[in-house]
Amino acid sequence: MVDLATLLLHGDDEHNRVTDVAPPINVASTFRYDNDNLVPWRDITNLDCLDEYPVYSREGHPNGVRLEALFSRFLGGHAVCYSCGLGGFLSAMVHFNPKRVFMDQCYHGVQGIVGIMKRNYGVERYGLADIEKHAQKGDIVHVETPINPFGTSLDISELARRAHAKGALLMVDSTFAPPPLQNAWDFGADMIMHSATKYFGGHSDLLSGVLVVKDKETASKLKEDRICLGSNISNLDSYLLLRSLRTYDLRIKRQSESATKIVQYLNDHKNDFPALDKLYHSSLQSDDFVKKQLSGGYGPVFSLTLKTEEQCKTFCSSLKLFQHATSLGGVESLVE
Repeated sequence: MVDLATLLLHGDDEHNRVTDVAPPINVASTFRYDNDNLVPWRDITNLDCLDEYPVYSREGHPNGVRLEALFSRFLGGHAVCYSCGLGGFLSAMVHFNPKRVFMDQCYHGVQGIVGIMKRNYGVERYGLADIEKHAQKGDIVHVETPINPFGTSLDISELARRAHAKGALLMVDSTFAPPPLQNAWDFGADMIMHSATKYFGGHSDLLSGVLVVKDKETASKLKEDRICLGSNISNLDSYLLLRSLRTYDLRIKRQSESATKIVQYLNDHKNDFPALDKLYHSSLQSDDFVKKQLSGGYGPVFSLTLKTEEQCKTFCSSLKLFQHATSLGGVESLVE
């Protein structure tokens, strides 16, 4: 078993078709057929052949194959990559087709998708407190932990127990604490999603999402659906993400350490910051599950509230080392 840093450097080697040390930038939208291996589309029983013989980049492309192979080994399941994190969530909703979705605080885009499904298809939305009362077999319990934007954590094991007792599936959005900080498989997740734009990308120059499932059959079906949904990751973003993953192990550990130090300093010196009202971060939680769940370090996002609206209006633009912009996970520090 190799360490994470080595895995991220070599986890896609078996899918490297070229002698280039770095993955080549591939921007082709279409590929020539192999005239020695022509097969009628009606005779194709699965789409694995597209990994070796790509046809059209909406269906698949070489860097996408390498990326999914690397993510599958890294994230401990079968990874399917998308043009953004919301593409992965929507694909899960289409594939699993739940009648009810249970969620509390989470990314607004995810809430928007569930709102569309409720409006157009009658999917019911409930809070996590309603699992025991309303959940049934095939429903989805969606939890984001740590929570956007607070950076505080929810107990995955407890939510898995509650969901599974009703026959529901637990989807965990682990964007705010990706491995090695948190491994949601260890606590009962049925599927895991990430906005790969964030820490995996790490340079604020790409868009991508990844959905990880436990079995190859589900992943294959998700890839088939992805062709029709038009949500495959692009050639260029695949290249950029492969580049980024080579240094991910170094970046995520330092980001976690830096954020935790800042939070602890602010918490220990509250009296020196009269405008500071409240501070939110997993490292400040006293719940027993937090350290066990975040065994590799706390998430690099934290939140704070100030005492007046005027202070909030001027705070973000007054910082010297934090840029006032949306998103997270890049090598720069952002505040919103």
